[in-house]
Amino acid sequence: MTREELCANRSEALKAFDFPENVISCEKYGNGHINDTFLVIAKSKDREKKYILQRMNDEVFKDPVSLMHNVVLVTDYLRSKIIERGGDPERETLNPLKTHDGSAYYRDSIGSYWRMYKFITDSVSLDKVRNADDFYQSGVAFGSFSGQMAGFDASQLVETIPDFHNTPKRYDAFERAVEADICGRASGVAEEIEFYRAHKADMEYCANALAEGRIPLRVTHNDTKLNNIMLDAATGKGICVIDLDTVMPGLSVFDFGDSIRFGANTAAEDEQDLTKVSLSLELFEIYVKGYLEGCGGALTEEEIRLLPYGAKNMTLECGMRFLTDHLQGDTYFMVHRDNHNLDRAHTQIELVKDMERKWDKMRDIVEKYR
Repeated sequence: MTREELCANRSEALKAFDFPENVISCEKYGNGHINDTFLVIAKSKDREKKYILQRMNDEVFKDPVSLMHNVVLVTDYLRSKIIERGGDPERETLNPLKTHDGSAYYRDSIGSYWRMYKFITDSVSLDKVRNADDFYQSGVAFGSFSGQMAGFDASQLVETIPDFHNTPKRYDAFERAVEADICGRASGVAEEIEFYRAHKADMEYCANALAEGRIPLRVTHNDTKLNNIMLDAATGKGICVIDLDTVMPGLSVFDFGDSIRFGANTAAEDEQDLTKVSLSLELFEIYVKGYLEGCGGALTEEEIRLLPYGAKNMTLECGMRFLTDHLQGDTYFMVHRDNHNLDRAHTQIELVKDMERKWDKMRDIVEKYR
């Protein structure tokens, strides 16, 4: 879509949504890479209000109608829970606007899908942790999301990205990539391939726990990064979980685990100096404390026991996906240098190794806060 087309259809979308204010401005907002996001400033009776307008990326999310079905179900449920406990539903959950015909999305004249949310006032989102409390607040917020959604029937939700965290299926795709070896790279990564083969059972552990009925299917966020939390601008406290596009049925331990994989790693995801890569037990403990506090007792004993396994599983899965993409010619993840995906795989492998060295301490920390 050209810039001119985007602007024209943005104006068309704005007219479709049911809000009475006069639009003053609508400018590009944030640094997201998936959807086109705009900050709308509108005026009504001498008072300015803000909204978020987004064009959904239907190349990444093939079924935006089902995606918005999920968003509406989840936000409606969260809103009811927030009101029930005397919270502020205008700030503690996303609030989708309806179109004039009562829909939660608008399909424009060229087939693009749009949505609007009320802007969460006096809040900030962070791309990087400023201090340990930021990571703690992230844990509280994602834990609270899990806790509040615990009574919701996850089977009502559609998989917006089918098999997103189906690790055994990801493993099968990895083995097919090794066998096909379309870029002739397999011989150069024999050690890495063997690492993932040796950890196949680890990548089946949590999935088996679900299949055996030892842990329940939950409503999961599936993108538990710090920048998907809104923090109160004044207090720094976590207010609201945002970016619900990947909310699907899943495992609570995977939401927890991906936060640890990304947030408790002492190095960047593509760090080439592997001596810098390790699991920060301090950050791990801070997040465990916040996450379990946020959950408010909603997790089962077995889910809590499996939290370290979730961290290991997510790190294994992510690294295996990077290695798979390297073998297939770097067609999925964006790369900026030669062997970029291989570097990413190496950091995840090193992080898994450090988790294994610290495994007993990880389990002791979880036991401390259970």
